[in-house]
Amino acid sequence: MEGGGGQRCSSSALFTGFRALGLFSSHIPHVVRYHGRHRKFYVTTCVGKSFHTYNVQKLSLVAVSNSVPQDITCLAADRRLVFAAYGNVFSAFSRNKEVAHTFKGHNAEIHLLQPFGDHVISIDIDSILIIWHIYSEEKYLQLTFDNAVFKVSTILHPSTYLNKILLGSEQGSLQLWNIKSNKLLYTFPGWNFAVTALQQAPAVDVIAVGLVSGQIIIHNIKFDETLMMFRQDWGPITSISFRTDGHPVMASGSPLGHIGLWDLEERKLINQMRNAHSTAIAGLTFLHGEPLLITNGADNALRIWIFDGSAGEGRILKFRMGHSAPLTKIRYYGQNGQQILSARMTNKKQAKRKGIKNCESMRLPPITVFVAENARESDWDGIIACHQGRFSCSTWNYQKSTMGAYFLKPENWKKDKQHNTTATAVDITPCGNFAVIGLTSGNVDVYNMQSGMHRGSFGIKKAHEGAVRGVAVDGLNQLTITAGSEGLLKFWNFKTKMLIHTTILNSSPSIMLLHRESGILGIASDDFSLNVLDIETRKTVREFFGHQGKINDMAFSPDGRWLISGSMDCSIRIWDLPSGCLIDCFLVDSAPISLTMSPTGDFLATSHVDNLGIYLWSNISLYSLVSLRPLSADHVPTIVMLPGTCHIQEEEFSEDIEGPNDEIIDYDSPEQLNEQLLTLSLLPESRWKNLLNLTVIKKKNKPKEPPKVPKSAPFFIPTVPGLVPKYLSSEQDTGSQQSKVINLGILAQKSDFCLKLEEGLSTNKYESPLNVLKELGPSAIEIELRSLSPECGGSVKLMQSFLKMIGAMLTTKRDFELAQAYLGLFLKLHLKILPSEAVLLEEMTALSSQLEETWIHLQSLFNQSLCVLNFIKSALL
Repeated sequence: MEGGGGQRCSSSALFTGFRALGLFSSHIPHVVRYHGRHRKFYVTTCVGKSFHTYNVQKLSLVAVSNSVPQDITCLAADRRLVFAAYGNVFSAFSRNKEVAHTFKGHNAEIHLLQPFGDHVISIDIDSILIIWHIYSEEKYLQLTFDNAVFKVSTILHPSTYLNKILLGSEQGSLQLWNIKSNKLLYTFPGWNFAVTALQQAPAVDVIAVGLVSGQIIIHNIKFDETLMMFRQDWGPITSISFRTDGHPVMASGSPLGHIGLWDLEERKLINQMRNAHSTAIAGLTFLHGEPLLITNGADNALRIWIFDGSAGEGRILKFRMGHSAPLTKIRYYGQNGQQILSARMTNKKQAKRKGIKNCESMRLPPITVFVAENARESDWDGIIACHQGRFSCSTWNYQKSTMGAYFLKPENWKKDKQHNTTATAVDITPCGNFAVIGLTSGNVDVYNMQSGMHRGSFGIKKAHEGAVRGVAVDGLNQLTITAGSEGLLKFWNFKTKMLIHTTILNSSPSIMLLHRESGILGIASDDFSLNVLDIETRKTVREFFGHQGKINDMAFSPDGRWLISGSMDCSIRIWDLPSGCLIDCFLVDSAPISLTMSPTGDFLATSHVDNLGIYLWSNISLYSLVSLRPLSADHVPTIVMLPGTCHIQEEEFSEDIEGPNDEIIDYDSPEQLNEQLLTLSLLPESRWKNLLNLTVIKKKNKPKEPPKVPKSAPFFIPTVPGLVPKYLSSEQDTGSQQSKVINLGILAQKSDFCLKLEEGLSTNKYESPLNVLKELGPSAIEIELRSLSPECGGSVKLMQSFLKMIGAMLTTKRDFELAQAYLGLFLKLHLKILPSEAVLLEEMTALSSQLEETWIHLQSLFNQSLCVLNFIKSALL
């Protein structure tokens, strides 16, 4: 049903299995344990490859075990460990989660387990019985039975019978064994029917034997005497349990889901609990000393019944249940990504009116399509569903979790002669006021969700000649799109119901889905292709091919970039709409029936053929770097196991599987993409943005008062270095102070920037001085540019070289913002000197024309972009 999935590492680039929802029980009988320290009862149920442990008091989930390689075939438990068999192997779990011991030795599937002190007994379908020591995992004893003579079907450890077990067989006989001495003590001939259940009665030496004929034998095994006998008319006995709270009552389960309650004193049937489960009763257990009965079945339900009525009947106290049949449709509800709606459902109102006996006849057909809108969920129904083979659509209320007040159908539905007309497509407007329903007859009708009244139809007689395959309403309630089986896609005015445009499709559509935020319409066709249309231009923008089977469902990502599709070829494909490529594809072992993407984009939910749960896949791109490269044409997808009910441990997937599609290529961006493109530097804005405002910044940051020297003595008294430490005298301290006379020789030296500028004047290469400036801060840059003038130790040649450096930056079109900032500061500092020097004036004239040409080109590009942007904004209106 679900698995660990050892191939998860490289099977899907975008999604990884997270967990399964809605799974609570299977056909494996449950196990009840009592925790002495907690003083609470716990019930354990099997779910595929793992088991759940619930607190009986609140029926809350306490623990989920780690997954095993195969489906669990039987469960057993003692006060310390839980034993689960899968295939020909079984394991002992500690703390309801971790595998503590594993036992291997059987050659056939194990179907019975019985804890026995420090030992555990396992029996396979070949009737080979092995007794194991739990902690050493060694065999203590092995017994082999002939299936033709004695095929073991049940096992029981009778109370107070030391070292003894009782075995039941399909031939009807029972055997009592002493496993310490390995001796057969006694053989009970039986009642000529296969034994299906064995249960210890509250009285010592008394057991209950359930037979395939429906008989229940209360037998004293000490004297081999039958005390009483009961018979139920519902088929074989599946399980037996006794009340221990002072009432002599026995409960028996049946394959039809009914429970019989028997009075042991009056020896008669006192009550029936019909339809306790929709499938066979897998297990039932009365809690010790309490009027509570725990039952589970293959209908994916776990129920607790309380017997507090005067007539001894039981009523449901608590329950955990999911879908008892495979899901037909799932959808996320709301915008927080925490609620999921799933079909199918039951007509609860009529079932209550006609009683539980007629519940099956009142069950609605499977839901084929449903939509939900939460805009007016507090005012009226916000969910509408189409049922298989039904003409009308049912409404549902999310807040009340009940069926709604209306079945929406046209006013003249009684006069319609085409009894085979069914509803096939439905949608709700974003405001939540109207529902649009398409029928197989080609009619498309509008209904009011508040009153349930018919509010109009599209088309003169009908909207399409063929069956309606899809309907959608845009986000502004202005446009209605319908798709027909004749291969036409029609656009209607929602208010006037008039036809606006018709598009001919290449193949008959099967599914239609609208992403309202982006106006993108996805259509799945009968030829297994996908078409994506823009509802504004009404043109096909993308076409995808690749599925080899019918496309069952599809979903858009919240941002509208991905289209996710699932088909009967067991594949789930993710298409990237901007690039028009397939970016991910993986296979599952069961074909996906329905899928939906979370509004927050963190999970993909799927339902599958012959599976009762909802499977969540986490979006890897939200928390990891993912390569979205298109898949090659010869890409072969791998099979991914469906996620289990527990989180899969990372050590199970330590094996690295390398593949070319999983490698992410590190892209080193060049400093300049093209010589014709203006390129900015990678420096932060603080290095160049405030160069013209340094004077103002320094005035604002100037302290109001100069710092004062503290009058206190220094913490460390200065000493004279040497072998013998001596304190520094005041005369020595005064003499060692640094001289305040300025050394003019130091000021006469040229900076590294000036030297690089002089070198660039001769070589006409200015990368070196530019790199020096890039490493300096704003104040240091101002000092360097100020020192270029002859008044501050520079020269006219240095100023000329600086202007040539700016010209070189504009020519190469690199570090454009730095060139503007440096040139602006240079003009601010030396504006008075530039006109007086002919060489500098000539450089300034050439630089001015170069700047003007660059800015004119930029301005034309800005104008073009603004024109396109204004056109797009006006076109959308």
